[in-house]
Amino acid sequence: MPVGVQAPEASPGRYHRRRDDDDNNDCSDVLGVDVLDDGADPFDIPAKRASVERLRRWRQAALVLNASRRFRYTLDLKKEEEKEQIRRKIRAHAQVIRAALLFKEAGQKNGDDRELPEILPRGFGIGEEQLTAMTRDHDYSALQGYGGVKGLANLLKTNTEKGVHGDEVDLAGRANAFGANRYPRKKGRSFLVFLWEACQDLTLVILIIAAVISLVLGIATEGIKEGWYDGASIAFAVFLVILVTAVSDYKQSLQFQHLNEEKQNIQVEVIRGGRRIEVSIFDIVVGDVVALKIGDQVPADGVLVSGHSLAIDESSMTGESKIVVKDHKSPFLMGGCKVADGYGTMLVTAVGLNTEWGLLMASISEDNNEETPLQVRLNGVATFIGIVGLSVAAMVLIVLIARYFTGHTTNPDGSVQFVKGQTSVKSTIFGTIKILTIAVTIVVVAVPEGLPLAVTLTLAYSMQKMMADKALVRRLSACETMGSATTICSDKTGTLTLNQMTVVRSVVGGIKLKSPADIKNLSPVVSSLVLEGIAQNSSGSVFEPEDGSPIEITGSPTEKAILSWGVELHMKFAEEKSKSSIIHVSPFNSEKKRAGVAVIVSGSDIHVHWKGAAEIVLALCTNWLDADGTNHEMTPDKANQFKKYIEEMAEESLRCVAFAYRNLDLGDVPNEEERINWALPDNKLALIGIVGMKDPCRPGVRDAVELCINAGVKVRMVTGDNLQTARAIALECGILTDSQASQPVIIEGKVFRAYSDAEREAVAEKISVMGRSSPSDKLLLVKALKKKGNVVAVTGDGTNDAPALHEADIGLAMGIQGTEVAKESSDIIILDDNFASVVKVVRWGRSVYANIQKFIQFQLTVNVAALIINVVAAISSGNVPLNAVQLLWVNLIMDTLGALALATEPPTDQLMKRSPVGRREPLVTNIMWRNLFIQAVFQVAVLLTLNFRGRDLLHLTQDTLDHANKVFNEFNSRKPYELNIFDGVSRNHLFLAVVSITVVLQVIIIEFLGKFTSTVRLSWKLWLVSVGIAFVSWPLAFAGKLIPVPRTELKTCISRCLPGKKGIPTIF
Repeated sequence: MPVGVQAPEASPGRYHRRRDDDDNNDCSDVLGVDVLDDGADPFDIPAKRASVERLRRWRQAALVLNASRRFRYTLDLKKEEEKEQIRRKIRAHAQVIRAALLFKEAGQKNGDDRELPEILPRGFGIGEEQLTAMTRDHDYSALQGYGGVKGLANLLKTNTEKGVHGDEVDLAGRANAFGANRYPRKKGRSFLVFLWEACQDLTLVILIIAAVISLVLGIATEGIKEGWYDGASIAFAVFLVILVTAVSDYKQSLQFQHLNEEKQNIQVEVIRGGRRIEVSIFDIVVGDVVALKIGDQVPADGVLVSGHSLAIDESSMTGESKIVVKDHKSPFLMGGCKVADGYGTMLVTAVGLNTEWGLLMASISEDNNEETPLQVRLNGVATFIGIVGLSVAAMVLIVLIARYFTGHTTNPDGSVQFVKGQTSVKSTIFGTIKILTIAVTIVVVAVPEGLPLAVTLTLAYSMQKMMADKALVRRLSACETMGSATTICSDKTGTLTLNQMTVVRSVVGGIKLKSPADIKNLSPVVSSLVLEGIAQNSSGSVFEPEDGSPIEITGSPTEKAILSWGVELHMKFAEEKSKSSIIHVSPFNSEKKRAGVAVIVSGSDIHVHWKGAAEIVLALCTNWLDADGTNHEMTPDKANQFKKYIEEMAEESLRCVAFAYRNLDLGDVPNEEERINWALPDNKLALIGIVGMKDPCRPGVRDAVELCINAGVKVRMVTGDNLQTARAIALECGILTDSQASQPVIIEGKVFRAYSDAEREAVAEKISVMGRSSPSDKLLLVKALKKKGNVVAVTGDGTNDAPALHEADIGLAMGIQGTEVAKESSDIIILDDNFASVVKVVRWGRSVYANIQKFIQFQLTVNVAALIINVVAAISSGNVPLNAVQLLWVNLIMDTLGALALATEPPTDQLMKRSPVGRREPLVTNIMWRNLFIQAVFQVAVLLTLNFRGRDLLHLTQDTLDHANKVFNEFNSRKPYELNIFDGVSRNHLFLAVVSITVVLQVIIIEFLGKFTSTVRLSWKLWLVSVGIAFVSWPLAFAGKLIPVPRTELKTCISRCLPGKKGIPTIF
């Protein structure tokens, strides 16, 4: 567990930085911690937290012809080690400088006055270097020399309460004087780099060399007029493959670059011109006053202006996992750190490269490459197919060489190609190179280098489209894992509801008010206590513009609702704040479910105000205030009456918040030094009132829940509200269907927490609603569900949700209400906090898996057909029907263009009518094997018939028909599980564009490039015959889908037939 400095009210729910090594190894396989099993499939890695050894292992097992391209979008293990070394160096460098300067300062005289440099930024009383040095060295004496925080603010022409003016001229002047809050980023790779990487494929290099030799020998034997065709055509085909590959990869790179920029663009709350506004972290300037709260990231270096129980997690900068309390004796804040507890404001003193965080980010040039489980599995598939392809190519090479040198290979005119003692050396070399070229080209077709990259292509496409659907993907693997999700544990507030709270019911002074703001019957004593509690016990603020513009209220939705209620009660926020002074704060957290503040009113009168979950605060009250302000004892009957009020509000799906207070004598309050660890008294409270806040369900959330249920995904609501409120909302959303549901279907967090591990596992899958839950309850539920084999998605917005988000298979943080800590622990950020967007993420997750399956079916069909036709033809006739150029064209259709067409299919409603995809399910299902077998047999039968009898039957080259088959089969591959292969095709413009380009290029190749591709022009009748035969693949595919397939996986059948066989390829 992290070691931290104890801060005020350090509750169990307080944030602690979570590390992977904190996980329970006893259930490591269930909880996602990677355990290396020597007998395990090297191409099977966990979706989260895979060990470095596991990542190395699959790389070593993969058959790769172009490592620079294949591993481009995987984690660079060497670079990760270098990044960590750089981090350590920068931390050590900063610590050494700080220590040296402190040592130097200690040796100087105490009376040494500081002098400001002669040259200062125009309009400011302090320079950039002085500010940077003071902040970097945490030089407290320098800060005092400038007059403390207020004196420093004056030098920076800012106000600690109202901030900078915030107009464009002021902001631009500050950016010019002190720098911008940006750091130099590594430029993305240029198109030429991608072109160079595509050229590094071993087989393509061999083909280029073969093309050059073929060109030289061709010109030497046949003359320049005829001899350059063979070599030039191969070279051009190779160049075309390289060009299309580079263009595709470059576009993916640009998409990832854009997404990375979106991830780093954090929104920060600053005070400018007296009002709180949100700005990009990149727009922060020196002199800004930044509002910080629990879970925020410190956006730049600065000094504390004011704070309450403010504790900072500095582990990201110091490397030490400890929490540091900040106060006026330790006021320096470092950019990049997280707020672990409390809230406050800071004055920005250094930005960009003048901060350690900026130096760190500029040095490591962060890129978020990672390998996903599906990507690694496809590397296994590519390796398996590649080994088969290499074997076939080697066999073809041996057969063709043997037939050539034994005189069994003939020219088109019937003459023997090689006659011992008669054929010239040039012709022999030329013939051998042609055979070698064919064998190498078969390898190009057989080893699907683009198969793992198809995952990257579909992920890049999906991530871009998910942004439009309000989901920002932080971890690539989360996209595909979401397709396997079996349950979603969702928050209520802001996710299932609109997060637009308003006070609609109120009980104050023991009486129900006709309207929430109707306090005319309340005594001034009660009214003043209500307003004092609202204004002082709040982390929000109210800005009243001097020009009479509408009042602006900021804070969390709950705070905004309560402050809005205060404004309706004619509260003057600034005036109310000035009537008393805060001496201690106990910030709200989700464990205590309450927040408190101690204020000194006049002289020695101390008021301690508490607000929080109604039944929890009520249980702490021993008295209650009536409308006249008289204090009465809380009798059991009166407590039951208040409980009834709470239940009535909860049944209307209202969130209930209670207000209470107590008096203290000044002598009961510790002195200022001891006050930091003072536990604010929460006993002997007097109840002031209870309010009920309405937060309506989001429109469409019921339909989204129903869609999940039909898709086999169980939706569970985990909320901090009481059971009655939770039940009412769950019924409204469709999560509960039975209004009389009881435990364990609807359960309270403390009850679930009290169960043993075995009991929790037994009831976890039955739970639909968990009320009054804490983040630790959510974590326990996630662990229990995972142990039962569920793939769990969890939503969260608070700092204390970080462990559950980290533990879940897919952590979904809220983009609006979510803290930076929650976002960093998540895999996907839901930008609009809407549950309907979560369901869209499920659709996209399933779409990723479905698109890859479409591409695999298409590619395997081409592989099988191309390999079989070449083997049979080579053994029987000594010639292969497809020459090198034609095979490269097949590869282009199959690899890059096929991936573009099939890997970018948008999700359909049909995907949400299937069960979740199991993470260990075979990539090629029995249905896909059936489709593949039918199409491959049809193509092979037609091609072999035309290869041996085509000239007699139609005088037709087989090339045109083969490519027509590929185009028609692309349509078949769109819908492996559905009869209607044309459904939605008109909406997929990219698919239609790719197919159209393929057809146009095919016509050009046949009609105009026959010399290069060894094809002949076709009459319109032969074109019709070619298209007609290829058309047969459509009704054949339709009929084939009516054939039932066994439910038992092929892998299981093989295991039964070969019980001792281990390591069955990932493809099955």
